[in-house]
Amino acid sequence: MKRKYLLGLLTLALIGTVSLSAQAQEKKTVGETIDKTATKVGHKTAEVAVKGSSKVADKTYKGKMAPDGTNVYIDGKNRKYYVNKKGGKVYLKASQIRNKPAE
Repeated sequence: MKRKYLLGLLTLALIGTVSLSAQAQEKKTVGETIDKTATKVGHKTAEVAVKGSSKVADKTYKGKMAPDGTNVYIDGKNRKYYVNKKGGKVYLKASQIRNKPAE
């Protein structure tokens, strides 16, 4: 009788260990999650900062939009650009600038 209980407990412990180890392998570590989130926050902060300074310092090209649908800005050297999702200025050729659809 003791042998049955012992074998049953051993089996349950083995099943529990296998299932817990399988779940632990699927989860991301906390460090990876924090790194990804910090990168996303950094990109968004840079995007907002560059767009804000562009609205103040440069002119907005009215009636036109970039290939991704955002505003087009004109800098002091008459170059047209838009701000991408990482906060970088992407300069455009004349063929890349599109008309905004009528609302």
